[in-house]
Parts: sequence; structure tokens; C-alpha cells
Amino acid sequence: MKAEDTELLNEFTKEQVEQLNKIINKYKGKPGSLIPVLEEAQVCLDYLPMSVQKKIARELNLPVSRVYGVVTFYSFFTMKPRGKHTVRVCLGTACYVRGGKAIAETLEKEFGVSEGETTPDRMFTLETVRCLGACGLGPVVVVDEDVHGRVKPSKVKEILSQYN
Repeated sequence: MKAEDTELLNEFTKEQVEQLNKIINKYKGKPGSLIPVLEEAQVCLDYLPMSVQKKIARELNLPVSRVYGVVTFYSFFTMKPRGKHTVRVCLGTACYVRGGKAIAETLEKEFGVSEGETTPDRMFTLETVRCLGACGLGPVVVVDEDVHGRVKPSKVKEILSQYN
């Protein structure tokens, strides 16, 4: 473990930092290695805070701005911790008029977070989307890959109980 890795130990385990070092060393000096390093680092760490981006930039001899630019450009990457489960509420026209907004508000109250945030226990990340392509089932909530149609606010707790 490198001396400059101590900052990372505030957010990650020693094992995760060691794994990050292995990932970086595997690609060090290889052209086009930034995206593979970022992908593997995110799988290992779940997210890419600035401390990790700075380490990757330093180790790959790249400007931090380049690493940050890639992380913020691609939607796959995230700088915030994400939940074990992603809950998406459709707010497209069909879902919205059938109660999608009430579902989103119910989930915000249930989780105690706003759209785009993750619960403190890192169990759920709440997102809203404009259309999930399941208009006939509206309002729709997707948890990970599971589609729940014709959702009512009173059924939200029951749906979430399947994902603990």
C-alpha cells in the first residue's frame, strides 16, 4: 500500500484500495487505458469520487481534468455512492397523468431522499425517467430490471420489501 493511499482509507477498505492499485498497475503505460481502469475501478469501489480520480490521474500520468471529463461525460460512471438497488419512476406523460408524480413523492418520503440521491444505508438509489416504454402499464416503477406496472402509492412499501 502506498503512503498517498491513506486518504482513500477514509472511504474504502484496505482490500478495495489494494484492488484499485492492482487494476491501475495492470493498465499502466498502455495506450487507451483510462476507460478500462475507470470501469474496473467503479466495479470494485461502486463509485469514483475525486480522491480516486486524482489517484488514477497521477498513476496513469494524466491530467485530473481528463479523468474528470471522462467520468462526467459517460452516464455509466458515478461520483456518488449508489444503492444496492436502483429504483426508477417513470414520469412520462402516460405515467404522469396516471399518478407517476405521486409515486415519486411517496418514494422520496419512504427513502428520505430526493430524486438522484441514495439512501443513507446505500440500499436504494432513486431516479426519475421520462419514459420506460411501458405506457400501457403506467404508472411504472422499475427496480433494477424488474418492471412493476399500475403502481399505487399504497403498494410502494410492498414492492420495496422484495428488495431487502
